[in-house]
Amino acid sequence: MKRTYYNIIKYHLDNWDQMVFIEGPRQAGKTTLAKQLISEYKVNRYFNWDNIEDRRLILSGPSFIEKVGILDIGTNSKPLIVFDEIHKLRDWKNYLKGFYDTYSEKIKIIATGSAKLSIYKKGQDSLMGRYFSYMIHPISLRESITVNLSETEIQKPISINDELYKNLISYGGFPDPYIKANKIFHAKWLQHRFEQLFREDIMTIEEIKNLSQLEVLAYILTSYATKQINYTDLAKKIQVSDQTVRKWVSILELFYFGYLVRPWDGNITRAILKQPKFYLWDWSAIKDIGARAENFIASHLKKAVSYWGDIGLGKFEIFYIRTKEGKEVDFVVTKNGQPWFLLEVKHSKENSLNKNLYYFQEQTKAEHAFQVVIDMEYEDIDCFAYNKPIIVPAKTFLSQLV
Repeated sequence: MKRTYYNIIKYHLDNWDQMVFIEGPRQAGKTTLAKQLISEYKVNRYFNWDNIEDRRLILSGPSFIEKVGILDIGTNSKPLIVFDEIHKLRDWKNYLKGFYDTYSEKIKIIATGSAKLSIYKKGQDSLMGRYFSYMIHPISLRESITVNLSETEIQKPISINDELYKNLISYGGFPDPYIKANKIFHAKWLQHRFEQLFREDIMTIEEIKNLSQLEVLAYILTSYATKQINYTDLAKKIQVSDQTVRKWVSILELFYFGYLVRPWDGNITRAILKQPKFYLWDWSAIKDIGARAENFIASHLKKAVSYWGDIGLGKFEIFYIRTKEGKEVDFVVTKNGQPWFLLEVKHSKENSLNKNLYYFQEQTKAEHAFQVVIDMEYEDIDCFAYNKPIIVPAKTFLSQLV
């Protein structure tokens, strides 16, 4: 299937000379997307670091490109090459810097990585000005319907087939399990992805002496999903220091196992400002129905703010709000540093709105406040036409995102 990012990366390649960095979790579709893009070019080459012959060529130095023949083929457009999983090369930033500085007038370049391409910073020359990065997320509700988007943050609502919606919640947004929608395949896929993450990705790049304890931490965090992280409590459970837990959580972020949502530090009376919440990239791994619902919405918000930033609409971020008295809303999305909308997640429809939406909308001056309900039927309304707190179906609200 064609992905949402296809059109904006194709536009980039057609109009700009900077390298394209495609980041995102393992098996989110980066390689498929890159291969779809190079198929548009008459002259192209795909180099995968995990392929021994391709690795040999890459390690021979940037000048190898002169020996493979694509520079000698007459064409009106530049050839496109892809470096897949290039982050596994120890000095990859300097390598790409040298490659770009030498050949950028002759070649267009895509680099992909299943660990964040910003993973190495110390001791590396800056690539500033030489690339734009794009974050590929799992399939979202809107993307499962259409990849055509307007050039604004909010889209017109569009309905989704009930079966596709249930599959998205049950099997997650990673292409293989979502498309197959099979319980046995999904269970095997989850286990295989977990093993690949630790036994191939993390072990290959990070020096972790107690990998088994890191795996235990990941299992615990799966049950902690959507909850505040207590580093001291986690340290006691796996018998390591607080500092080690903090480092390992950062590693799990870098390798797209999970991500943190931090408390909003704006002008909220007696707000909790320190403890972040932990969410999984794959919400289908969460057994608890309520936690999965909240993580499902969080991942859609994360994808939306990432996409809006990537296409130049501003700086968008996700936070949560909680006071010392226990008043809380699940999410606040900010635009250029200012609260834009508040969001509370419910699995089933309730007759009344959460009063905290009124309370925090008054405090934050957010433009919108939503109580989003997972199993509520689709309504053909523009959720963002309302300024006062409102109950809305997740099917409608998510169709207006990315």
